[in-house]
Amino acid sequence: MTTVAIQDDIEGIFADARQLQEQAIERLEQDDIRDAAEKAWCATKRAADALILALTGQEPGPTGLTSDCLDDLVETGRATNSLQRRYYSCLSQLHGSCFYTGACNRHTERRIRETAAFIADAQSLSGA
Repeated sequence: MTTVAIQDDIEGIFADARQLQEQAIERLEQDDIRDAAEKAWCATKRAADALILALTGQEPGPTGLTSDCLDDLVETGRATNSLQRRYYSCLSQLHGSCFYTGACNRHTERRIRETAAFIADAQSLSGA
């Protein structure tokens, strides 16, 4: 894949993440917190995938691989501990607790809204 094609893919994945974040806010405003949480998690995952593609040239795929790649980027100093912690917080709280088990709490809405900052920070780190 050419550098231009990879850049196009990165930009497309970040655009997808932003669209999912917008959908999460729409669902939140319609009082569907579980669906909002899942959409925010998906936005977080997509932004992490775009960052990984930008820094490694390869899109990771399933969540486990995204997690491993993000851990490697933090270990090598190419991603921040803050971004990594926020990623795992969304994975655990938005995807696992709220969406799957319905255990949404007083922090869920904040996490959903903060996904926009995660996307912006991942894009900034990616250089895109």
